[in-house]
Amino acid sequence: MSPHRSIAAVFATHGAVAGTLATRIPWLQDHLDLGPAALGLALLCPPIGAFVGMPLAGRLAHRLGGRTATRLLLATWCAAATLPVLAPSPVWLFPAFLLFGASSGMCDVVMNTHAVTLERHLGRSIMSGLHGMWSVGSLTAGGIGALAAHAGIDARIHLGAVSIALLVLGAAAGRGLLPDDSTADMPPPRRFALPTRAILAVGVVGFCATFTEGASSNWAAVYLTEVADAGPGLAAAGYTVFMFCMAGARLMGDRVVRAFGPVVTVRAGGIVAAAGGAVVVAARTPVLVIAGFALVGLGVAVIVPLVFAAAGNAGANPSEGVAGVATITYLSGLSAPAVTGWLAGGLSYPAAFAVITGVVVLQALLAPALRPSPARREGAPSGRP
Repeated sequence: MSPHRSIAAVFATHGAVAGTLATRIPWLQDHLDLGPAALGLALLCPPIGAFVGMPLAGRLAHRLGGRTATRLLLATWCAAATLPVLAPSPVWLFPAFLLFGASSGMCDVVMNTHAVTLERHLGRSIMSGLHGMWSVGSLTAGGIGALAAHAGIDARIHLGAVSIALLVLGAAAGRGLLPDDSTADMPPPRRFALPTRAILAVGVVGFCATFTEGASSNWAAVYLTEVADAGPGLAAAGYTVFMFCMAGARLMGDRVVRAFGPVVTVRAGGIVAAAGGAVVVAARTPVLVIAGFALVGLGVAVIVPLVFAAAGNAGANPSEGVAGVATITYLSGLSAPAVTGWLAGGLSYPAAFAVITGVVVLQALLAPALRPSPARREGAPSGRP
């Protein structure tokens, strides 16, 4: 298996783990008799664990090598998927989710760092397609999980079987990654890598895109129900269409980046997403609102992959930039659903998404932050600045 196909399989495996557990949260809530407040508190633990783990991932990758660290952390992430459903009581659920989040965030950093290194090696953009494979893995595993939940299969059996299967897939994919000496000439990252000034502008672009994605994916169904008076089926379709548009755009995004470069791609994506946001705000029928969310998904889909690539190429060591941007985007993804809910409650649902449309416009205005620096253009993926 080539390094490109191998890292694509790693991304798909990572996405499959996330998609699998997401479908069994209702089972977990019933099994441990959790109220909404307790479940919400437990679901704060994965991003907290990721915040703690992500800045340490670069140091681990430098010590073990990118290939070894990616394989080790992917295996840890696959195994950690079983921890929440194996928790014997709510008290044990919190450390289980913390470890789950830490392994997820650390694996996220090292696999994106490996992807940046491979991009440099190949001399062309591949990051968007890799994130598309993550979406494919998540959607596929989510579909399987929905079928398992519908069939009444115990989540411990479901998660255990899927975890073993993904461990095997991840181990096979890891064999084809770039060798560990591919980053041997790079300086070691700092022990605790927080975002530097050099990548803050890049991080803001990522914050905007992740905020828009998180708000749309979490609130699309509710918005359709409350504003467009959609039934349960159409409301669920809004989320599904949004996610499929994102996955499809990411799979095709590298061709656009190679043709026009990251800056033009981010600007064009911002225009498309802003148009979609305007439709969402103005429309009052389910079909038009779903079309608006589809445009939002198409517009923001490739932004986060480009942000990771730009951050990885911002300095001598890709892991520091990737870790810094990952920290910012995780913060955005954590805050987006809550902020959207506060805006909707204090103002209205259309007003909340008007603010989100403004966030998309800001993302487009900050697109020049993703222009490759002169020091990095020679080794950066091909494509116009």
